[in-house]
Amino acid sequence: MSRFTPKPWPRKLRSQEWYGGTSRDVIYHRGWLKNQGHPHDLFDGRPVIGILNTWSDLTPCNGHLRELAEKVKAGVWEAGGFPVEVPVFSASENTFRPTAMMFRNLAALATEEAIRGQPIDGCVLLVGCDKTTPSLLMAAASCDLPSIVVTGGPMLNGWFRGERVGSGTHLWKFSEAVKAGEMTQAEFLEAEASMSRSTGACNTMGTASTMASMAEALGMALSGNAAIPAVDSRRRVMAQLTGRRIVQMVKDDLKPSDIMTRDAFENAIRVNGAIGGSTNAVIHLLAIAGRVGIDLTLDDWDRLGREVPTIVNLMPSGKYLMEEFFYAGGLPVVIKRLGESGLLNKDALTVSGETIWHEVKHVANYNEDVILPTEKALTQHGGIAVLKGNLAPNGAVLKPSAASPHLLKHRGRAVVFEDIDDYKAKINDDALDIDETCVMVMKNCGPKGYPGMAEVGNMGLPPKVLKKGITDMVRISDARMSGTAYGTVVLHTSPEAAVGGPLAVVRNGDMIEIDVAERSIHLDISDEELQARLAAWTPNTPAPQGGYMQIFHTHVQGADTGADFDFLRGCRGAPVGRDSH
Repeated sequence: MSRFTPKPWPRKLRSQEWYGGTSRDVIYHRGWLKNQGHPHDLFDGRPVIGILNTWSDLTPCNGHLRELAEKVKAGVWEAGGFPVEVPVFSASENTFRPTAMMFRNLAALATEEAIRGQPIDGCVLLVGCDKTTPSLLMAAASCDLPSIVVTGGPMLNGWFRGERVGSGTHLWKFSEAVKAGEMTQAEFLEAEASMSRSTGACNTMGTASTMASMAEALGMALSGNAAIPAVDSRRRVMAQLTGRRIVQMVKDDLKPSDIMTRDAFENAIRVNGAIGGSTNAVIHLLAIAGRVGIDLTLDDWDRLGREVPTIVNLMPSGKYLMEEFFYAGGLPVVIKRLGESGLLNKDALTVSGETIWHEVKHVANYNEDVILPTEKALTQHGGIAVLKGNLAPNGAVLKPSAASPHLLKHRGRAVVFEDIDDYKAKINDDALDIDETCVMVMKNCGPKGYPGMAEVGNMGLPPKVLKKGITDMVRISDARMSGTAYGTVVLHTSPEAAVGGPLAVVRNGDMIEIDVAERSIHLDISDEELQARLAAWTPNTPAPQGGYMQIFHTHVQGADTGADFDFLRGCRGAPVGRDSH
């Protein structure tokens, strides 16, 4: 069984280029920092730990991270380090327009340069909301300084009239119920108060909890981190232990490139299948892998996840919430189950310095209705299905555990929306020629098209269909979907419509067929007709001029490779530089 071999200690630390010695430049750096009341011996060569904090009043999921940072600092002090809290770009899912995804790469770039340009020897990535976890992992991967994740944790369960309320999941459910006439607007407003009753991120297996699970499955967080509720005292303990651990990681020189190997990414993909994780994890893990230099593809996602049963009975795929998942034993139980089934690279290293199997082999499952036996799995073939065909040459994704079984093989007439505004203008019109057998198609919502690739792929159904009692239809787009959402929804269609992918030329009345078992998606027109339509296609919106939006539009890559910027892929390291004053 492999374990990490620490580098010899003591070594000259990176921060000593700023703080060690008696030169004018060193006195400049050190002297200014002393105005915070730091004694001289703090600069004697002990590790400087950057606590990269994504706290913001406008990022509700992360609103408690200032308090959590104090526990991280306590751990760093206890282990002999020197903690410095560094606020970094916080991309809130709840507030950013046009979409938080547009700013994931900006957050990663800004954080990378905060690490690269400052006297930091190791990093604690203090994250929570959907995009903060991948953006900081991308930054850490690019710089390759010792780094460890601690997440803010999920909210407590919501309750409304005796029913569990899952953040996000019930928002979609209740909204559809209002349109169907099954719930009043007043009841919807009453239910709002029950959706977010404590600090923390979504209490479903949405993107925030999925990415917390991905960080743990990759080995980048301490075992058990992912599921502890935000307000549970054990979340604060986890933060303090993380502060202690990062100091030793710096001394051992244990870096992201040692941990985030191909074996680790394979583990994460399989864990995502087992937990019924968000389709957003596909884009984020592809981007993180690109920063480390691992050639991860959509085909890897399909191959590795195909035989993984979904055993975590959480919304949106199941019925429970993150509180119950934690009480049942959390992610370590899932990882152990994968190991027992031969679906885990057991020797993959973690931030503990031990292997992932070492961390989980003795854990127990305390509720088999929450973490199910394999024979009672929500679906025996979970994971993320990657569909390919003439409508998606580079691939599109679907989450089988959140889909309706009877729609996994379906042929229907396309009802086309040119963009999100076209959809909003038409969907509530009873004159819209649509029924439950149709396939809803939305264009121009990919990385360049929206721009930013918003979570609009789970298009709400038309009221006249909902009133029949129908709750699901096949929906296809180049957009993303919230991890809290559900339905037979084909997402991330690549190439996207805005760059002239086949999705751009779908017309009302075209027949479309999906067959998830065969991993196919087909637009039923001849190759000659398809090529003629593509040759006649022209972009319907001009490229943005100026500002970050222009940078994004110019450099963002497709969803099939992670939607990162072309110039940020690859681990570039953290060169030490000293300015001259």
